[in-house]
Amino acid sequence: MKKEVYIKNEKLQKKLNNLLSDYQIYYQNLRAFHWLVKGPNFYHLHSKFEEFYTQVNEEIDEVAERILMLGGTPLHRFEDYLAQASLKAEQNLSRSSEIIPVVIQNSEFLLASFREIADLAGETEDEGSTGLMSELISTYEKQLWMLNSLKE
Repeated sequence: MKKEVYIKNEKLQKKLNNLLSDYQIYYQNLRAFHWLVKGPNFYHLHSKFEEFYTQVNEEIDEVAERILMLGGTPLHRFEDYLAQASLKAEQNLSRSSEIIPVVIQNSEFLLASFREIADLAGETEDEGSTGLMSELISTYEKQLWMLNSLKE
């Protein structure tokens, strides 16, 4: 039985490292959107993206520390993040009509990842990972509701 749990924990560590990679891309996208956003929603979006990337920075730390708690090593090189990530690093987006759909799409992708990891953590009775993912699910569901309200 122990060997089976260990194998699943390795799988969980890998999924968490994939999430960490996607999170790093999401973080950098948010920083770029914060810097580059223009137009009538500038003030609101400029400060909202700063709020988001500050939040994401804390979440990245939580995920990396969770990997360490499971006995793994969090990825920590940009080359590794780029190789592992499923999210795309965006470039030169400045209009809110371009940016908001990307933030929504990235957030939906992360939300699906949280749910997948929560399911896997539940299979191994890893309450710490399940709890972390549950908090993130709640946060991103609310964030997506607010972001979708921005669409015209």
